[in-house]
This record gives sequence, C-alpha cells and structure tokens, in this order.
Amino acid sequence: MSSLRNAVSRRAHKERAQPSSRKKFGLLEKHKDYVERAQVFHKKEQTLQKLKEKATFRNPDEFYFRMIKTRNVDGVHKLESNANKYTPEELMLMKTQDMGYILQKLQSEKKKIEKLTAVLHSLDNQPSNRHVYYAEDREEAKEIQFLSLKSEMVPTSNDVSSDIKRKTAASYRELDARRNRVSQLEKLYMDMALQKELQKKGRKRKLREDEIVSPTSKAVYKWRPERKR
Repeated sequence: MSSLRNAVSRRAHKERAQPSSRKKFGLLEKHKDYVERAQVFHKKEQTLQKLKEKATFRNPDEFYFRMIKTRNVDGVHKLESNANKYTPEELMLMKTQDMGYILQKLQSEKKKIEKLTAVLHSLDNQPSNRHVYYAEDREEAKEIQFLSLKSEMVPTSNDVSSDIKRKTAASYRELDARRNRVSQLEKLYMDMALQKELQKKGRKRKLREDEIVSPTSKAVYKWRPERKR
C-alpha cells in the first residue's frame, strides 16, 4: 500500500515568498530562521541574567591578585606582560644555571654510554688468550691438545638462548638512543652558550660568509676588542 501511495504524483508545496510590496525588507523569514534567532536571543538573555545575579550577590570585600595584575583592554581583562620582569643580571644567572644542568645531564649520559659499551664489547668479543705448551713426545702433545680444547670450549651463537639475544638487542637500541640524546644535548648546550655570550655587553657583529674561515651552517659573531683597565 505504501508503494502505491509513493507512486502517485503529489503537488510540491512551496514556501510563500516575500510579497513584491515588501521586497525592500529582504527575504521573508521562515520558521527555521525564527527558531535560530530565538535561540541566540534567549542565550544572550540568560547570560545577562547570570551577570546581573553575580553583580547583585558579589562580596564587596573580595580580593584576589588578578584584580591588580590585569588591565581592561576594550572590555576584556588581559594579564600584564612579564617580559621585563627580570633584570639582565638575573637572566644571565638563570642561563648559567640551565647550562649547568644540561652539562650535568650530558656528562651523566656519556658515563652511561661508556659503561654500556664496555659491557656489550665484552659480550661480543670472544676470549683470544693463547697459551704455549711444551710436550716431551707425541702422546703428551695429543693429551695436552685434547685438554686445552676441552677447557677452552666457548659456546657458539647457536647455543645462546633467545632471552639473552633479546636483551642484547635491547641494549644496542638503548645505546643508540643514548648516543642520539648526547648529540642533542651537545647541540643544546652550544646554542645556550652562544645565547649567553650574545647577552653580554660589548659591540659585536655577525660575520658574512666570505669572512668565515671555516664554513659552518651556524651564525658566527665577532666582538670588538676592548681595552681592559
């Protein structure tokens, strides 16, 4: 029955357009347009009602530090900038402390790399000790050779368990990660040292490419020599 109802042609009901005498007012507002406009209006109305309630029940003795650390810009409260909060001497001291921390981490990573490298090196290298034995006759030589081969038997890679292989591979991955971290820390330390030097007083300028003796991708600065009294 529903298929027959859908087969019959129906008249398309169109929404009423704006009368020609009211075209100066634009398009005729539809119901969905009214619903959207009403929702926006009621939302603004509720916001104003909440603000009025806060203003009515506010505590006149209330205080918090943002009252004196903010300023009103076009009706919006903005925090004051803390860009010039510290003096140049304080900034220099903080830079030095940060560099000391980075240097400490760098030295710690290098020590861990040396220890890990020594352990892996001892695992990879088989003992290469050679002893010289002297025999009186052939029988004694064969006996010494048999005993030495029996005592110096070293397990091959096939005899190593999978657990040991997995731990060794994990140690190598850790070694690569620590080496990458050391390179990153060294680069960070050099950048911080350069920024610290640039903050010092004195006339300096950035060298051009044709003035640099050893070409490098980083900027090179030259300070004007000053006479020390």
